[in-house]
Amino acid sequence: MAEGVLEIDDITFDTEVMESDKPVLIDFWAPWCGPCRAISPLVEDLAGEFGDKIKFVKCNVDDNPITPGKFGIRSIPTLMLFKDGNVVDQVIGIVARSKIEGMINKIL
Repeated sequence: MAEGVLEIDDITFDTEVMESDKPVLIDFWAPWCGPCRAISPLVEDLAGEFGDKIKFVKCNVDDNPITPGKFGIRSIPTLMLFKDGNVVDQVIGIVARSKIEGMINKIL
């Protein structure tokens, strides 16, 4: 996993996301998903830029079915932005960097 992006699972989700004192951007992905692999460097890039203000995490949907199920994840990649334990924004599929930056800047 890239520096600045934490791999989480169904067990660590509550601690790392719901109880985080910082907003959290979670990338729901799978290793076989081409678009997921395409957006991953972008997420890592943003983690380098905004990592002091926002926590960046990834959740492999194949290995962790409970968390994506809880949030109705039907397509990957799905990026969800949490603040104070609540979903405040999300994007599905490959999107421009500016779209994700816009999501982030709205809550900072």
